[in-house]
Amino acid sequence: MEKIKMNPIVEMDGDEMTRIIWQMIKDELISPFVELNTEYYDLGLKHRDETDDQVTIDAAEATKRLKVAVKCATITANAQRVEEYGLKSMWKSPNATIRAALDGTVFRAPIMVKRIKPCVVSWQAPITIARHAYGDIYKAAEYRVPGPGKAELVFTGENGETFRETIYDFECAGVLQGNYNKDSSIEAFARSCFEYALSEKQDLWFSTKDTISKQYDQTFKLIFQRIYDEEYKDKFEEAGIEYFYTLIDDAVARVIRSKGGFVWALKNYDGDVMSDMVSTAYGSLAMMTSVLVSPFGYFEYEAAHGTVTRHYYRYLKGETTSTNPVATIFAWTGALRKRGELDGNKALSDFADKLDKACLDTIDSGIMTGDLALLCKDEDVQKVDTAGFIAAIRANLEKAL
Repeated sequence: MEKIKMNPIVEMDGDEMTRIIWQMIKDELISPFVELNTEYYDLGLKHRDETDDQVTIDAAEATKRLKVAVKCATITANAQRVEEYGLKSMWKSPNATIRAALDGTVFRAPIMVKRIKPCVVSWQAPITIARHAYGDIYKAAEYRVPGPGKAELVFTGENGETFRETIYDFECAGVLQGNYNKDSSIEAFARSCFEYALSEKQDLWFSTKDTISKQYDQTFKLIFQRIYDEEYKDKFEEAGIEYFYTLIDDAVARVIRSKGGFVWALKNYDGDVMSDMVSTAYGSLAMMTSVLVSPFGYFEYEAAHGTVTRHYYRYLKGETTSTNPVATIFAWTGALRKRGELDGNKALSDFADKLDKACLDTIDSGIMTGDLALLCKDEDVQKVDTAGFIAAIRANLEKAL
């Protein structure tokens, strides 16, 4: 068959085992069928260090220009990684850098298959996590307090007026952290969530802890409610869906008792944690889609999991691994589908749909990677390595094409 042509998307390569899988997906599942057109950025930790992390900033700017990006999982440096890789600096999370540049909301939803049952028996439909992708602890200022002294929160306005409040009078060593957010970003977050819920015709839940955080979290709550009342109340009622706010501890209890099938909006860190909880309860971190939707019309697709370090070290020893590539495949198909939608390229969007289905059909046929085989209680399961799993997906894809 003639290869499908496409306009370019931004490609952000990553680290460790996911980097290996990234190339396998391109070689086996995309390039044989699509004339793959990408603007490539190497976000591997070594190259980020060599460029003083400029490559991450460049990739974000390219996403603004091309509108669609796909990103491999990357390492977020810590002290151990600084020593292991001999880094110049403990570079910040590339995801945080990109999300700060693009703003918007990360929507994460589990990829459900018939053979894998959720741990929460009442869940019958996916729960989509809508995670604010700006500010909070990911852009926080931090300080290790060396000893006794006064910590203060100070704000100096443009007019010279100053707000000052004591945070704590330290009698010993400790630690400080200063978070921030912006009304404009919170408003974009709210609108993204309302629009997504309308597009999916699903209820929207939003939760924070405004009873404790009476300024920070309450600002989120009030902005959501104002935008809902002024812009979306009538639309939600017409669509037959509901928006409601509740405290995050109450929301957790409601989620566990629910049937699923709704959008759960959360602040940045809350969304980070709860998306891992939800994906694991549905089956696997490697079975979750993730897309950053910017209010400016930018889309960045990625896998929600990490770089699978343990499998990478085994791979370096020449051992065979059974690493699950589904979330990374769905990142690629999400980007290809969106490129096709934006350009009116139906052939490209249809190809993405068929590749998604080929993945799910492979799993439902009983061919699985090790993580899924452990979760499946059926007896007719064939556990295969990563290459074998991708080969089985390709066979199903070729049938569909």
